[in-house]
Amino acid sequence: MKAAQILSYGTPDVLTLTEVQRPEPGPGEVLVAVAASSVNGHDSLVRSGAMKIVSGRRFPLGTGLDFAGVVAGIGPGTTGAVDGQLVWGTVHPRGKHQIAGAAEYVVVPADRVAPVPAGLSAVQAAALVVPGITALAALCGATGLAAGESVLVRGAAGGVGVAAVQLAHAFGGRVTALARSRHADALTSLGAERVLDYTEVTADRIGTFDVIVDTVGTELASYRRRLTPGGRMVTVGLSGPAIAAIAASTVFGSRRIRTFSADPRTAQLTELAEQVTAGRIQPVIDGVYPLADIAAAHRSFDKGGAWGRQVVRV
Repeated sequence: MKAAQILSYGTPDVLTLTEVQRPEPGPGEVLVAVAASSVNGHDSLVRSGAMKIVSGRRFPLGTGLDFAGVVAGIGPGTTGAVDGQLVWGTVHPRGKHQIAGAAEYVVVPADRVAPVPAGLSAVQAAALVVPGITALAALCGATGLAAGESVLVRGAAGGVGVAAVQLAHAFGGRVTALARSRHADALTSLGAERVLDYTEVTADRIGTFDVIVDTVGTELASYRRRLTPGGRMVTVGLSGPAIAAIAASTVFGSRRIRTFSADPRTAQLTELAEQVTAGRIQPVIDGVYPLADIAAAHRSFDKGGAWGRQVVRV
């Protein structure tokens, strides 16, 4: 079978389509015939070497944090999975996988998959797994958004951003989206009451907010100052400066900057499926690339400025 692999750290050109042996599921595991995966920030960071302290220096490494596909095998003693079922899920983000979501087959624990909600194709499902789970965790867990509160989504046109705009609106938030002006109409259609072009406004000119969802990871201290008393801020865009800003913010009580690591299991995937079924969130896809052209998908992600998700069709 074919799998996209990282043979050394670097630019998207280090990604190679390799012929490997198909994995077999062990106890508690399922084999998934992958139909689609997407490009996440985690995938880009691992590929570039920015996470080598976690991913190590032993190659090859697989790529593709998420996937959607059909259950093609069930390991001994495994429960909760049905052969032939269309599922979505993720590989463990801290695993040192030689085969991950961007491959023809992947093996994962059964508690890392759940049925894809009715009406979504595999490509649509792959575009929504990580963004949807991350946005849910940011709004329902990390910040506890309440109806009527004001919400700023920074990086609103990206994969996590468009998911956060939709869910914040569905949960009763008054949403301001920070993105390029060319995305204004689309973001408004997803629930944003106001769209600000980040190239034209600075943090001190955007007003104050009860909740800030940041997907960028820079200038965090400046944006934290835009919180109302009792406001909450969460960032999913981690970098060296971001980590320093998060640590410094802990003295500000409720207005500290929160972060988290979304590691979805069946329960979280099922909750996301319920949000899809209720019509609160839909996938937004920037482009679809064949597995053989996964480097192009990574180049598009690294360039930034996309509208939604880059999906890799297997």
